[in-house]
Amino acid sequence: MSTKTQARHRLTILGSTGSIGVNTLDVVRQLGGREAFEIMALTGHGNIALLAEQARTFGARLAVTADESRYAALKDTLAGTGIAVAAGASGLDEAAHMDAGWVMAAIVGTAGLAPTLAAARRGADIGLANKECLVSAGELFIQAVRQGGGRLIPVDSEHSAIFQCLETDQRHAVERIVLTASGGPFRNHSLAQMADVTIETARSHPTWSMGLKISVGSASMFNKALEMIEAKHLFDVRPEQIEVIVHPQSIVHSMVGYSDGSVIAQLGCPDMRTAIGYALTYPSRPNLSVERLDFARIARLDFEAPDESRFPALRLARTAMTRGGVQGAVMNAAEETAFEAFAEARIGFLDMADIAEVVMDRMSSVKPAASIEDVFAADAEARRQAAEAISTIKKTA
Repeated sequence: MSTKTQARHRLTILGSTGSIGVNTLDVVRQLGGREAFEIMALTGHGNIALLAEQARTFGARLAVTADESRYAALKDTLAGTGIAVAAGASGLDEAAHMDAGWVMAAIVGTAGLAPTLAAARRGADIGLANKECLVSAGELFIQAVRQGGGRLIPVDSEHSAIFQCLETDQRHAVERIVLTASGGPFRNHSLAQMADVTIETARSHPTWSMGLKISVGSASMFNKALEMIEAKHLFDVRPEQIEVIVHPQSIVHSMVGYSDGSVIAQLGCPDMRTAIGYALTYPSRPNLSVERLDFARIARLDFEAPDESRFPALRLARTAMTRGGVQGAVMNAAEETAFEAFAEARIGFLDMADIAEVVMDRMSSVKPAASIEDVFAADAEARRQAAEAISTIKKTA
């Protein structure tokens, strides 16, 4: 993009110190850095050194740590730079309301819901990398985007692929959406082997470089389950139109099947910068320094059906979509709570899905959310129920 004829684009990155945020700033750097983009706000959590370095390098107006106890450390680190500093929920809200036309929503978990919703309501274009916005508050979030007048552009590689494969004037002809999954490191493990999985082995992904939470979610296929729910809201399709196929090479990022039998797929090397760059410059395609596909070297692409007996999260996603209401929020909150227990070695790898299912069944009659406060209430109750279920597992272990 030419910086001589265009004003600098104003950006905010919610979650700049995570893998998505770091890659977003790399894309910004490739596309002209401070000459092409004005960084309004950057937010992080515990990595104060990285957050401060990013803020200085890109000249951010505001730097926010979600952890209020780290406010003084961030303020001291940025002293004399002229960069404003804030912390906690109020700081995230301030960042969301900065005058940025494009906001990357990359805060992991429900912590990212409130600031992303605030940005959507004021009309910003949202690069969505936070699954929970749609999983937990799908209809409310979509409504906020429509009322705000901004665009919602998916950043997850699978949803970005679908977004790219959808022909705008042929939505009526869409028969199915096919989400690809690598299968994770335990694709060929038996249930007995999976029962012995530890946090150390679960954090290693075969094709993508990701954070701990996302890596474990990939290993258990909870990430894919959440992506199913997300796809339903993003693309306004019925649950039965959403399929999952295991594709170990992670080259085909997802596909769309049409009524004439055609299937359109989006392919690329496993690199989040491609989807980020597309979202950042949509509807244009940027010139990025990423690896190009070498089809002769790849030689083959494999596909297989997922085994829902070993990966029950996929079945739970279908249950959540069929039940509707706050079941997405309940499933997500229960899984997040169970993940924390697994990461602390308090429960086993397979217990995570069991806990989510127990909580979903207990809360299956909760009324649909009429407001974001209802979503947070369901989230809190699901976490309480999950903690109770975890304590029961501990007692019987």
